[in-house]
Amino acid sequence: MTDKLYEEIPSLDLNDFTAGDPLKKQQFVKELGQAYNNIGFVAIRNHYLSDDLTKKLYQVIKAFFSLPDNIKEKYEIPGLAGQRGYVGKGKEHAKGRSTGDLKEFYHVGQEVEGDDPIKSEYPDNVWPAELPEFQEVALEVYRRLERTGKEMLKAIALYLDLPEEYFESRVKNGNSILRPIHYFPIANPDEVPEDAVRAAEHGDINLITLLMGASADGLQVLRRDGKWIPITALPDQLVVNVGDMLERLTNKKLKSTIHRVVNPPRDLMNTSRFSIPFFMHPRSEMDLSCLESCIDDEHPKLFEDITAGDFLNQRLAEIGLKK
Repeated sequence: MTDKLYEEIPSLDLNDFTAGDPLKKQQFVKELGQAYNNIGFVAIRNHYLSDDLTKKLYQVIKAFFSLPDNIKEKYEIPGLAGQRGYVGKGKEHAKGRSTGDLKEFYHVGQEVEGDDPIKSEYPDNVWPAELPEFQEVALEVYRRLERTGKEMLKAIALYLDLPEEYFESRVKNGNSILRPIHYFPIANPDEVPEDAVRAAEHGDINLITLLMGASADGLQVLRRDGKWIPITALPDQLVVNVGDMLERLTNKKLKSTIHRVVNPPRDLMNTSRFSIPFFMHPRSEMDLSCLESCIDDEHPKLFEDITAGDFLNQRLAEIGLKK
């Protein structure tokens, strides 16, 4: 397959995969695989999240982040390693850095239904009493993004010559996280560390990330030739990228591309930016050992065997959320 330097990320129609036309489905899988081999990002239209729900969630998270810091801090729960509720300004940093990112965020996790024993692994979600509508809209968005993610994983499985349902049991009641983020305004840029940015360059931890359109520009991905290219999700699209867990599983056949959120021009540093990614995680027991089909003489095994749970714990320590 010839490598290709994208000037922008490819756009695909999920309906081509789900509507029952075998040729369109096959083409979707092929184009998705090419993009994930290459740049690690695609834009997807005809997913399961409506514009109306997106707007409702943005309204409620903007209301939450505009609350006074002492109110927000009530929802920062010690001992949870930031996995539920509020995480305050500058608490998280990229792997390999010590300067905190210029952001605050909120974590909504899996609500396990039925008698799945994995429920005991997850802390309960934390809901702000000041915004009773938060819970309903956040959980509905969570379910729809999870449903979209499962379809994307089916296409990825087919591309990897795995059974279409390969990921289904591995992500059922998985440890996925919906993360509304506020890149807060900086009144005086001289008062923050010189190397502080909204989100330093990093790869995501999980299998795949689904991102709805942000409220402002700033997201960039690092192309193979070292050029940063800007990404903007159009209102009707989700940006879906490969995470480090999927890169490990596929022995780097699928690329977890480094990305960042850059600071705006100095005269716009006093403005907010909001973004809501959905980090799709498997169950903690999922084996991330490199697939045999992705290892050969030209592509020797690059990673040690590890479970998803152990890998997540390692990374949470590396980014400053877990001691």
